[in-house]
Amino acid sequence: MFPPRSAVPLKPIPGSYGLPFFGAIKDRLDYFYNQGKDEFFSSRVEKYKSTVFKTNMPPGPFIAQNPRVIAVLDAISFPILFDTSKIEKFNVLDGTYLPSLSFTGGYRVCAYLDPSEPNHTSLKSLFMSVLASKHKDFVPLFRTCLSQMFIDIEDEMGSKRTANFNDPSDAMSFNFVFRLFCEKDPSETKLGSEGPAMVDKWVGLQLVPLATIGLPKFLKYFEDLLIHTFPIPFFLVKSDYKKLYDAFYASSSSFLDKAESFGIDRDEACHNLVFVAGEKLHSQLANEIRTVVKEEGGVTFQALEKMTLTKSVVFEALRIEPGVPFQYGKAKEDIVINSHDAAYEIKKGEMIFGYQPFATKDPKIFDHPEERESIEVCLLVKRAGDGGSNCGE
Repeated sequence: MFPPRSAVPLKPIPGSYGLPFFGAIKDRLDYFYNQGKDEFFSSRVEKYKSTVFKTNMPPGPFIAQNPRVIAVLDAISFPILFDTSKIEKFNVLDGTYLPSLSFTGGYRVCAYLDPSEPNHTSLKSLFMSVLASKHKDFVPLFRTCLSQMFIDIEDEMGSKRTANFNDPSDAMSFNFVFRLFCEKDPSETKLGSEGPAMVDKWVGLQLVPLATIGLPKFLKYFEDLLIHTFPIPFFLVKSDYKKLYDAFYASSSSFLDKAESFGIDRDEACHNLVFVAGEKLHSQLANEIRTVVKEEGGVTFQALEKMTLTKSVVFEALRIEPGVPFQYGKAKEDIVINSHDAAYEIKKGEMIFGYQPFATKDPKIFDHPEERESIEVCLLVKRAGDGGSNCGE
């Protein structure tokens, strides 16, 4: 039974999945090559005159046996994806596609578990407990790793007169997580300096069906067949993953001991730890940060709370380009969701998909949804004594 209807009119969900098999391929080609992500969604919003509609989401078919989703792309309908009383998060981290469990030692790691599953609570509690126990180490260690990253960048600039930011940043992130959980620099293990590259390869092979590899456009059909149709085999990264696993296992005995106290097998806990390590976690800002840090005697959580402009810019940047753009979930029961103008019935078991950049730039919520500067300007006016009463609205 569907719940009671809302005040807005109930309408059938528009859109189409197209012909079996071929409809999914057409949508896949549009998404990756013919239109691109934003046009893929915006063209359908315009076509159906609705921010809720049916479509296929890549990769599918074959890699994703059922790529059919109901897209929710406005600020009213999107939050349903966070209501775990109505939405199931079982194996939906990567949407309609689930990488081979061989990539994670045969385990469904925490990110693929639904909150109702016992191991989800145990694993989440384990990581939160370890992070809480290391709260005094978190900021100092991050500063140390960040300082080393900038030293590396400066060294490269000095020798080559140019530097790539992404590689040192990836290395810093990996080193930080490894040192935080294992209390040892990865360079002191058999990984040496190769850990970040191994992680990139391991993560890349899992996620490549959800992206493109940048071949020339005339090769798009070859690329599409190569990476979007059949599962990527684990053996391509098996030796690298074993080195990562062995290094974490040998260096994180205190973490694994704690895992056992939570009733989690050491092997499963270690695979989850590797997964956590692999997830891919100007002047006015600088002046504010430096001033507050000086007042507080360093980078502390209290200092961060005082950086109002910095926080506003971060929030605005995350609104424009959310760090996790895609959300998925399956309806646990028959539900009714609302958009601004209508209500729609979704049946139990149907997959719901949300593209967050559209929801956080909903033109019916934000007057200038594409303008990154709006909050910054408003706050500057407020600081100048003009009130700024509409800031953040």
